[in-house]
Amino acid sequence: QVQLVESGGGLVQAGGSLRLSCVASGIYSRIIAMKWYRQVAGKERELVAGITTGVSTNYADSVKGRFTISRDSANNKVYLQMNSLKAEDTAVYYCNVVTGVRLYWGQGTQVTVSS
Repeated sequence: QVQLVESGGGLVQAGGSLRLSCVASGIYSRIIAMKWYRQVAGKERELVAGITTGVSTNYADSVKGRFTISRDSANNKVYLQMNSLKAEDTAVYYCNVVTGVRLYWGQGTQVTVSS
């Protein structure tokens, strides 16, 4: 049974930091990439950051320079360090795992930034 479990969300003041974690279990296909998405109610889910097996990273323009994605490939974990948080970063953040067979999603973790 595949499980993606996110943690680390919460309430933080603008300018503060949070670190999201996601651990994937039960995936036996080769993992190509691990990503973080976010979604605000009533809007489409958007890609925040991604990291490949080769440790190549990409970021949404809105988070470049503030967020850092990293990965522990041996343990199927991915992290998102979020600094200088802004009110507009408030959203539910989802972990996403890409294999050669399909995509997997976590249940999401709420991040709320108060201004």
